[in-house]
Amino acid sequence: MTDPTVAAATPVRRRPRMPRISGLGTALALGWTIIIVLGALVVDFLPLSEARDPSLALMTPSTLAPDLLSEHPLGTDSQGLDILGGLLYGARVSLVVGIGGVLVGALIGGALGLVAGYRGGWTDRIVSIITDTLLAFPSLILLIAIVTVLDPTLPNITLALGIMVVPAYARLVRANAMSFAGREFVTAARSLGAGELRIMLREVTPNIVQPVFSYSFMLVAVLIVAEASLSYLGLSIPRPEPTWGNMISAGQSDFQRYPYLVGVPAIVLFLTVLSFNQLGEAAGRKWSPGAAKI
Repeated sequence: MTDPTVAAATPVRRRPRMPRISGLGTALALGWTIIIVLGALVVDFLPLSEARDPSLALMTPSTLAPDLLSEHPLGTDSQGLDILGGLLYGARVSLVVGIGGVLVGALIGGALGLVAGYRGGWTDRIVSIITDTLLAFPSLILLIAIVTVLDPTLPNITLALGIMVVPAYARLVRANAMSFAGREFVTAARSLGAGELRIMLREVTPNIVQPVFSYSFMLVAVLIVAEASLSYLGLSIPRPEPTWGNMISAGQSDFQRYPYLVGVPAIVLFLTVLSFNQLGEAAGRKWSPGAAKI
């Protein structure tokens, strides 16, 4: 029989801990996002070859292979347009559409969800009918219907994608507003004579900003993919204005001979979407640790 004093004195071997991949992944995602954002902001001032006007690229050979030490580091497409420049201009479109659509959806859906969650009753039922109606339509069909009615311009595409995420924001904000509407600080503010609008804006809204903000990163990724899908189908901003989706679509006919025409924008799209998802998960773990464990 083992002596308990000896067992207590014997050092316990601890299993080696695995390195925390989440922190490294978040840092890489943040770095990639910063590169994409900065590139989209300063692309007009960079010494890049022509990427948007085929008439200015008539003397440039088409389908040049990527060469990091050449004038076209990522090659040229079938029209002689520079792929690197196209990626950065496409990043501008994707970020404007993704962030702008999230802002539109957050403002409209957040307002509906806040009123519905705080007041309840018939207001909640009306908002639920609106969100359920929008959710009844498949997202891609709804987008195609909106874009068909509107011209395929950047503001219209942003508006259409913003409408698509209104139900998501409405439900998220409604659930959080309902959980805070009966709290003591809300009751105290009401007893002191504060109006409903003041209570919703000053008492309830600050408590739901963090989950909404962390969720927005993931919705930016969703909208970037949605815009790329519309561009691929020819329903978004048309060529020669480059977007990641129409670059993939333009290169698919020569994919077997020149796979980089599709592979390069597809990889950039994948890394950008992955980065926004990773940042959203990191923000959720920080601000909603209980939800992150579910």
